[in-house]
Amino acid sequence: MCCTDMALAYIEAHASWSEANTKPSLGRDYAAFLGRDAEGAARASFAVEGIRCAGCMGTIERGLGALPGVVRARLNFSDRRLAVTWAPEAEPDIPAVLAALQGLGFEGRPFDPGRVSEAEAAETRRLIRALAVAGFASMNVMLLAVSVWAGNVSDMTPENRDLFHWIQAVIALPAAAYAGRPFYEGALRGLRAGRVTMDFPITLGVVLTLAMSVAETLSGATHAYFDGAVMLLFFLLIGRVLDQAMRRRTRAFAENLAALRSASATLVAPDGSLREVPVSDLDPGMRILLRPGERVPADGVVEQGISDLDQSLVTGETAAVTVRGGARIFAGALNGNGALTVRVTAAAGASLLDEVEGLMGRALEARSRTLVLADRATRLYVPLVHAAAFLTLGFWLASGAGWHAALLNAVAVLIVTCPCALGLAIPAVQVVAAGALFREGVLLNDGTALERFAAIDTVVFDKTGTLTLPEPVLAGAQHDPRDVVLAARLALSSRHPMAMALSGCAGGAAPFPGAQEAAGLGVRAVDGGVALRLGSPAFCGAEAEAAAALAAHPDASVICFRAGEAAPVAFPVRQDLRPDAAFVVAALRKSGRRVLVLSGDRAAAVAAVAGRLGVAEWEAGLTPQDKIARIETLQRDGRRVLMVGDGLNDAPALAAAHASLSPVTAAHVSQAAADALFLGRNLAPVLAVLAAGERARRLMLQNLWFSGAYNLLAVPLAAAGLLTPLIAALAMSGSSVVVTLNALRGRGRP
Repeated sequence: MCCTDMALAYIEAHASWSEANTKPSLGRDYAAFLGRDAEGAARASFAVEGIRCAGCMGTIERGLGALPGVVRARLNFSDRRLAVTWAPEAEPDIPAVLAALQGLGFEGRPFDPGRVSEAEAAETRRLIRALAVAGFASMNVMLLAVSVWAGNVSDMTPENRDLFHWIQAVIALPAAAYAGRPFYEGALRGLRAGRVTMDFPITLGVVLTLAMSVAETLSGATHAYFDGAVMLLFFLLIGRVLDQAMRRRTRAFAENLAALRSASATLVAPDGSLREVPVSDLDPGMRILLRPGERVPADGVVEQGISDLDQSLVTGETAAVTVRGGARIFAGALNGNGALTVRVTAAAGASLLDEVEGLMGRALEARSRTLVLADRATRLYVPLVHAAAFLTLGFWLASGAGWHAALLNAVAVLIVTCPCALGLAIPAVQVVAAGALFREGVLLNDGTALERFAAIDTVVFDKTGTLTLPEPVLAGAQHDPRDVVLAARLALSSRHPMAMALSGCAGGAAPFPGAQEAAGLGVRAVDGGVALRLGSPAFCGAEAEAAAALAAHPDASVICFRAGEAAPVAFPVRQDLRPDAAFVVAALRKSGRRVLVLSGDRAAAVAAVAGRLGVAEWEAGLTPQDKIARIETLQRDGRRVLMVGDGLNDAPALAAAHASLSPVTAAHVSQAAADALFLGRNLAPVLAVLAAGERARRLMLQNLWFSGAYNLLAVPLAAAGLLTPLIAALAMSGSSVVVTLNALRGRGRP
């Protein structure tokens, strides 16, 4: 998130095998791009350029599937990522894949995450420059054309008319040569590979129109059609630029996952010495040192030390987890305030982070295979346009007309059927709907998601950070104000996420001087000779009070406080429900949609939230694989699922669902996987995207029906010789204006 060009792929399984196992024939440049999956099969991912329509997907997959040793080739049409898998016993051959892609008419290269932003920005700049040139030429050529039209019905002399035609040619020919390059290159690549792509009729129409116009100008004819050619390019480039803008976010998840990875780790040698090594050199059984503030480089088990670990991106649980000897930790988690010695259990290529990445990649591949309205329409378009133009040419030649008249009528058919209205029918609605949703606090990542939003009949919510607000707050229990202020002043010296709920109650007071944080336990200070403690129940000797607080607030966590020998206090801390969560859930159920809560949090916390919202279907303690499995089960039963979630553990489920939505406070990976993001504290944007999707799909269908009706009316007239290329160009432009005006009807509130 589905068309922004410059196709990219990313490696689903990172290299987890050593250099000694690398096939020597691959060469150093290619070996770095290979990995192996759990079955030992070699895998590689490629960036593919030149993909223009869904038909390219089957061409590439069939072509590469025929290569020796290749057992699977899957193209992600949404972001142009190609994943190739070889048989376990086969020697992977990346050069053969690149050569096969070139033979099919596409440019490919092994995926390099470092080139993603640079290449994408270059392609965007190229399209915008082409659009600017086409727009400038269209305005100037049209001004000259209007003068000629007016002069043909008044007193313009043939000499002046020819001069105006030549000026149009001087502007239009170089402008069309430059602005049409994205289409010409696509058409030539397809022809070299023996395929006719969507770019071919565009190129044919532009080239024939320009050639005919030059011929008419040379012969001193009354009409030339330079304006039709450059206007055609201008309208089509608008659609392609909009297409590019809507798909930019669909490839961001690879970069966001990379941000959670550590490039290196501190290896603890058997003699106790420390040295920095690349994460790719870690093997199960090795021991590493994890310092405060570092991300966990690989899955492992804590052997020594105690610390608070922020695993929210991995598990969805916002409260920091205190880990000590024997605790399992996962790559991507953020270490808090203590140093840990960790024994590696799963290194690069096999960690939970890699598993999430693989799940996401496969889910996005599966989603990309669902053709949207524009894809289904364009599959029929190319053969019909070609057939209509060639039949027109053959009919007039067989009827005894000369080549000039026959070619003129065939060009008129090509112009009148050029896919301006079709090319704008969907992107225009997407842009208007995106603007309307933005006013409702929703940022649309993928324009094609509007069609999927329209089909939703089941909504699945994550709990933490989605149904609830991301900021922790004190639960409603009454406490002694003096205890609250003292605890809040201690909380100012703590980095623990739960301390944030208390620190806001300090009322501007300063933290205690000399406060010290005990790794994994809490923070202590001395005030007026009285020892103060804030932290875990064991640290404060408040196990009984903590149990009582949890019994009263099952959806909360507990942070405890003790002043000297006074009775300890347990502060229940939780994330409040979003203000309108109950209303939104009730509205979804009233509309006939099924509502579920799937969470990785504790069962008691999930049950409490589900009960407050009246949701009967809920599950707790789910892993990313569990969430995907539940969603796939629903979709096998014919349900169309909207997933609403925010954590890294939600990212694969967001990608696997029919459509997805995340709060803007979500993990970056989840933001990239989601079709849309919503701002603010309210959950009302869930209703807004569903309503916007229904209205957008209705407008898209209207535009497509109009485009079809327009062609059914215009093609016979052009084939019969009743439309000159000039009139055909005007009709084509008029159809584009009509679909754009219809799309603007979606500007109101969803």
